[in-house]
Amino acid sequence: MFRHIRYYLELPLFTEVKNNLLDLAKKLFISLIFVGVASGLFGQVGTEKVKNLQKFDQQVVHFGFLLGINSGDFSLFRNPPSDSLLSIEVTKQSGFNLGIISALHFNEYFSLRFTPNLSFAQRTVNYQFYSPADTVILEYDKIVESTYINFPLTIKYKSMRFNNFAAYIIGGGAFVLDLASNKDVNNANLQPNDVVLKINKTDWRGEVGVGTDFYLPYFKFAIELKMSYGLRDILIHDNTIFSNPINKMRAKMFLLSFTFEG
Repeated sequence: MFRHIRYYLELPLFTEVKNNLLDLAKKLFISLIFVGVASGLFGQVGTEKVKNLQKFDQQVVHFGFLLGINSGDFSLFRNPPSDSLLSIEVTKQSGFNLGIISALHFNEYFSLRFTPNLSFAQRTVNYQFYSPADTVILEYDKIVESTYINFPLTIKYKSMRFNNFAAYIIGGGAFVLDLASNKDVNNANLQPNDVVLKINKTDWRGEVGVGTDFYLPYFKFAIELKMSYGLRDILIHDNTIFSNPINKMRAKMFLLSFTFEG
C-alpha cells in the first residue's frame, strides 16, 4: 500500500504541488507569527478581548491531530577522502506527516505531549567518482526512501496567553521505526547502479521546536516548526563503494505542522 501511495506522490504534478505547499506553508507560518505577536501586544495595551476556550489549559488531558510538511536530510561524516571519490552531496526532498496528539497538563504552562505520527520522506545521495582508466567522472544517485512511524515524547512550555494567542517551545526525544528500511538487501556482486545504501530500521532522535497557539471558538489551532536530529549512525556499513566513504550517517528532519486540539 505504501509503495502505491509513494508512486502517486512522486508524479511530477504531485511533486510540484508539494513544493508549492511547502513554500506557502513557510510564508503562512511567518505571517501568522507576526500577526499573533502584534495582536497579543496590542491586546495588552488596548481593551482586553473575550477569551475563547478559557478553561482549555485547566484540563488534565486533551487530544487532537496534526498535519505536516517535512524536509528530510542526512548529516554525513566522511572518512578520509580517496583519490577516486570527488564528492558526496545530499539532496533534500519534501514529504508529509500525519498523526494524533495527546497532552497531559502539569499546570497552565507545562504539559507532556505524546504525538505518534506517520511520515513519508525521501533523500538522494549524489556521488561523483573519477575514473583514471577512462578519464571520466562517474555520477551515481542513490535514492533513500523512508516510511517512518515516529513516537515523540516532548515537554511543552507555553507563555502566558495574550487574549487568544500564546507562543511556546518544545523539547524531547523520539523513537523512530522505518517501515521501508532496506537493511536486508544483499549488495554482493551487484553492479554500482544497482547497489543501494542500506539504512537501519530504528533510530533515536532529539527534537526541539517553537510554535504559536491560537485559541479559536471551538478548538485550538497551532503552527509549529520542529527540528529532529538523529542520535545514532543509521548507515549499514556493508563494504561497498558507496558506504565505505561514510564514517557516520545521521538522519535529520525539519517539520512544519498544523495542529488541531480540542
